[in-house]
Amino acid sequence: MNSIKKYIAELIGTCILVFMGCGSAMVLGCDAAGGHLAVALAFGLAIVATAYVIGNISGCHINPAVSLGVLLAKRMTVKDFCGYVIAQVIGAIAGAALLKLCVGFGMPDLTGALGSNGIAVLGAGGSVIVEIILTFIFVFTILGVTGDESKSGVAGIVIGLTLAFVHIVGIPLTGTSVNPARSIGPAIFAGGDALSGLWVFIVGPLVGAAIAAIVYGLLYRKKKS
Repeated sequence: MNSIKKYIAELIGTCILVFMGCGSAMVLGCDAAGGHLAVALAFGLAIVATAYVIGNISGCHINPAVSLGVLLAKRMTVKDFCGYVIAQVIGAIAGAALLKLCVGFGMPDLTGALGSNGIAVLGAGGSVIVEIILTFIFVFTILGVTGDESKSGVAGIVIGLTLAFVHIVGIPLTGTSVNPARSIGPAIFAGGDALSGLWVFIVGPLVGAAIAAIVYGLLYRKKKS
């Protein structure tokens, strides 16, 4: 029963992240004055809000890359990892479906693709590298702040601000994924280039998360020795 609660929490949290984050990109656009920063802040605030609601239930990963980092840091089981990822992807698809529904009722979509990520600026190779770097920073921060109980009270704020931070750099380049589920949901409904380039936003974040877990593990062992 506890595992089911965790999975439901992850599903809901990821749905909220996609709806609010991608929804802000759709409504505000990223080229208009202040749009870029507002979208970055929307993603970050979505993390802050959900962290203090479901954090004590599931840890509020709402991101397969984060779950991979936590798994490699030996803080969760393989069973829970699989359950989390499935729930996150379903939640992301649900969030994108809600956005698609809202578009049908007249919600503007200035991105033209439900806030999907893209590789048009840097190409596939460059986009993968950017996503690896941004995800490394994000997951490395998460492992650090959640690994210290003295920081538990501010963990949600730190993680949310870090997500906004990486979005500031990443939005003009790839739209910023650092989260395979966040990319899968909108791409399924947008199709076209968003779907054909989706692999970049699965591979990049997962590789970045794995590197973050390895580096954090090495630093942590050195600190303990």
